[in-house]
Amino acid sequence: MEKNNQKQNQIQVELTDEVAEGTYANLAIIAHSPSEFIIDFIRIVPGTQKAKVKSRIILTPDNAKRLLLALQDNIYRYEETVKNGGGGSSNPFGELIPPFGGITGEA
Repeated sequence: MEKNNQKQNQIQVELTDEVAEGTYANLAIIAHSPSEFIIDFIRIVPGTQKAKVKSRIILTPDNAKRLLLALQDNIYRYEETVKNGGGGSSNPFGELIPPFGGITGEA
């Protein structure tokens, strides 16, 4: 009976070729209201005055918390891989450069 319930609760996720290519972003701006979190993923090109929002994701507070926990778990696993000789920097986030000059966001 337990196996049957697990099969009924599975969600099949479809990934189109276009979405699978991904969209590069090098900045995220997060805003919130009492009922939702808005994350704008932005691509900044050096030497330009404008930055374009490439994707906007709107989440409920509960789903924002789930995203936070999933990111924390994945970062932890990534860092453990690096410590065990998996390549990459031993401190992957230690050299982050803050966004340059006066970028503000509104949601």
